[in-house]
Amino acid sequence: MHAWHITHGAASDIGLTRRHNEDCFHADPVAGLFLVCDGMGGHRAGEVASSRTVALIPQHVAAAAAAPTLPLLGPAQPEWSAATNRLASAVRLANHRVHQEAAHNPAYAGMGTTVVAVWLTGARVSIAHVGDSRLYLIRDQAIQLLTRDHSLLQEQVHSGLLTDAEAMRSAHKHVLTRAVGIHPLVDVELKEVPFVNGDLFLLCSDGLTAGVSADTILRVLLDTPDPQAAANRLIALSNDAGGSDNTTVVVVNVMQRNANLWDRLCDRLFTAPPLNPS
Repeated sequence: MHAWHITHGAASDIGLTRRHNEDCFHADPVAGLFLVCDGMGGHRAGEVASSRTVALIPQHVAAAAAAPTLPLLGPAQPEWSAATNRLASAVRLANHRVHQEAAHNPAYAGMGTTVVAVWLTGARVSIAHVGDSRLYLIRDQAIQLLTRDHSLLQEQVHSGLLTDAEAMRSAHKHVLTRAVGIHPLVDVELKEVPFVNGDLFLLCSDGLTAGVSADTILRVLLDTPDPQAAANRLIALSNDAGGSDNTTVVVVNVMQRNANLWDRLCDRLFTAPPLNPS
């Protein structure tokens, strides 16, 4: 019998031009849960939105593990697994709480955040995302983008109004079409991917991809076996490219090994509970 062994590295940096770091991340290799959020809003409100979201999603996931009958927030979608539906529920809960806090505190009016979340359970990764923070998969010496930016620019490219080259020069790169906390309800994009031995996942805010190409990211991850060293190197490259934004990266490495008793106990504790739709 085999078990999955997860190692990770994570780093967040203010960059060279911003006054505050509005990015947040969560990394829990035991639960297999990893998040990156990039906040937005004036007077530190973006920091509030991202930090609230990074706290609320793990809380909801943990509460469901302790009480499997905990209702989902929003409808269960039968095409997705229990874990993916639970992750979507957690993002919807964060959206509700952030929106409510913004509505009741004028200092936080209009605050919001992106989120990219992955939850590794069994031999599958559940993915939930809103906004333009990204998730990449590195497998077989190649890099693949697993998320689609929820941005005006991406919509224009998708509809054929702009080419990729034109999009790179656009002045509207950071105009989002979805974000957590902006509206009472949020459309969470979901995905599931089976993972295999040796897979690397990279979660990142757009501070990284604004100045560092996918080819460079791939080269760093292939040349730097230690996930923390790779995360630190990517932050340095982002700042070398101008550091015009906060940058956050989480590198997750999945390896297979023989299962022992502790592995089997952890698998039972953190496997997603059955669905109980509200």
